[in-house]
Amino acid sequence: MVSHAAGLSVVVLGGTGALGRQVCRAFQDAGARVLVVSRGGPADPADPVEPPDHIRLDLTRAPAEALAAVLAGAAADVVVNAAGRAGDATGEQLAAVNSRLVDTVVEAVAQLERRPRLVQLGTVEEYGPVCRGVGTTEDLPPLPASPYGRTKLLGAQTVLRATRAGAVDGTVLRIAQVFGPGAPRGSLLGTVAHHLAVRRPAALRLGPLDGRWDFVDIRDVATAAVAAATAPRAVGQVVNIGGGQALGVRRLVERMIVLGGYWVPLVEDPGLGGGPGPGPDWQRVDISRARLLLGWRPRLRTARSLRDQLAAAGVPEWGGAFARAVSPPWAAALERAATREHQTTREHQTTREHQTTRERQAMRERRGAPGWMAVERP
Repeated sequence: MVSHAAGLSVVVLGGTGALGRQVCRAFQDAGARVLVVSRGGPADPADPVEPPDHIRLDLTRAPAEALAAVLAGAAADVVVNAAGRAGDATGEQLAAVNSRLVDTVVEAVAQLERRPRLVQLGTVEEYGPVCRGVGTTEDLPPLPASPYGRTKLLGAQTVLRATRAGAVDGTVLRIAQVFGPGAPRGSLLGTVAHHLAVRRPAALRLGPLDGRWDFVDIRDVATAAVAAATAPRAVGQVVNIGGGQALGVRRLVERMIVLGGYWVPLVEDPGLGGGPGPGPDWQRVDISRARLLLGWRPRLRTARSLRDQLAAAGVPEWGGAFARAVSPPWAAALERAATREHQTTREHQTTREHQTTRERQAMRERRGAPGWMAVERP
């Protein structure tokens, strides 16, 4: 099937970052011509995928006119802003990249005679805390609690205001926690994957893992960006991009350890400062609008995402097979816990089926007994 993005000229800002690289690859796979604009150097030359063209430009310092000249020279049909800062960045660094950089991008796009589609990659942290058990829709008034969420929200609001004013054609994607190959090393599961690759058998120390978060494969996020670039009804919209389910964080970490094939002590330290975790208590985004406006849904299963993330981090491919072969007691207990709920549900279902069968058999026996007759109800 021919993609609607085939032949388009796409400029990816921050295209050398973790998410930006996946976005570039997805557009290339769709047949688009891709130009990367970033502060850092070009992509890893060892990458088997042909790297896109690259221009080095520090967008936190460059004026809007400089970026507008780059976009005009590329005859950009689509501009994707994948630039962003998170993790241990200072408040000033977060504001410079997540907020003021977006001001520059919007101003540059508004100067162009030929208007491209602008896709802003945001985050579900723009919403802030939500009620446990309730899926987050795009209509929820945002109230971010973290500096990262607040600065990303400022950037998203800049795009939406400019779109309402008719200055740009913008779409904001609010993205859940990402995992999979190439996911940020500073993220929770990125930290776990790196530890299993280079630091085992040292204890893995993390903050509390009691939450349930929404995770989406980073490759699925990239295909969502491609869909948003050409979807006519996405202009001026905020669209959630996630897995659509709340996954137990501790279970995911334990599952990665099992797949890593080497026993590693897991220590949850409530007083751990900095680093990944603790995160939200509950997080599940409603992705109905993504299906409706973009024709998008997540396609990669959790098990594959975890395996591919471990492999990309350098964990040996035989790790999962080794875990199944040696099956230490704690791993076996984990697997039993993972299937206990399914087994219980199946047992209850079987009991109900047997009970129904016995009732039907008793009814047939009563109907065949002498003197039995049906009584019609008035």
